[in-house]
Amino acid sequence: MAYSIEDLVHLLELEPLERNIYRGRNRDIGSGRIFGGQVLAQSLVAARRTVEEEDRAVHSMHGYFILSGDLETPVVYFVDRLRDGRSFATRRVTGIQHGNAIFNMSASFHRTEDGFSHQAEMPDVPGPEGLPSELEMIRERAELIPEKLRPVLTQDRPLDARPVEPRDPFDPEPSEPVRNTWVRTVGQLADDPLHHQAVLAYTSDYWLLGAALQPHGRSFREPGIMAASLDHSIWFHRPFRIDDWLLYSVDSPIACGARGFARGQFFTRDGVLVASVAQEGVLRFPPKREMEGDE
Repeated sequence: MAYSIEDLVHLLELEPLERNIYRGRNRDIGSGRIFGGQVLAQSLVAARRTVEEEDRAVHSMHGYFILSGDLETPVVYFVDRLRDGRSFATRRVTGIQHGNAIFNMSASFHRTEDGFSHQAEMPDVPGPEGLPSELEMIRERAELIPEKLRPVLTQDRPLDARPVEPRDPFDPEPSEPVRNTWVRTVGQLADDPLHHQAVLAYTSDYWLLGAALQPHGRSFREPGIMAASLDHSIWFHRPFRIDDWLLYSVDSPIACGARGFARGQFFTRDGVLVASVAQEGVLRFPPKREMEGDE
């Protein structure tokens, strides 16, 4: 079984049903429900399809995950054209399954303008060359994955992800809530900026909540862990290509009240900050002593 970049691009090619209404396919990545990054990316594509001015690119999107998505049912996206101004266009997108909203998102599009410019510095980390891929590390421990999930979690992927600070998801140790991952598509994309923005939106839902578990020495592979995204925001700062290496630098400044918060930044190899991300998610799990069978 394989999951190629062509498969991912096809996943993001929505079917138009009516003016401002689109339908999207689903792909299981082993979670048993629709991956949040898929809904983020598809909602962005739906919104952009209704912006008629070619010189306006998305600069921000803010989404809320309302219900878990059913993998067996297509998601239908309804787009509201809230405003088309001289510089900005605003859209609201609602993802529907079984007559219920499972996701809503607001996006803003801005025509290119000149202005002040400054940015944060990229973390000083090794480049991707020589780093093992996340997929390679998972395949080395494949015997620890439940047999039902093994074909999905060890299949070829559309993204080449190389962690700078590798961690064992099956035997995690407490660590700082920081993770840096080099990522790019496996193969080239067309030049359409929307393809690159949508794939970045898809990618941005990886690794965030994992950082919030690191100080506690816990992992998504641990039985009993319940983690789900609540909201997700992306700010697109500059043009980029996601078929070139980007560093996704993530940290989690706080977890409390059964929620974890994380933020991320995407940098090019040259240190140019191209996008920023923030997410909060619910994190629930039994005490570790219960998992170990202690009294």
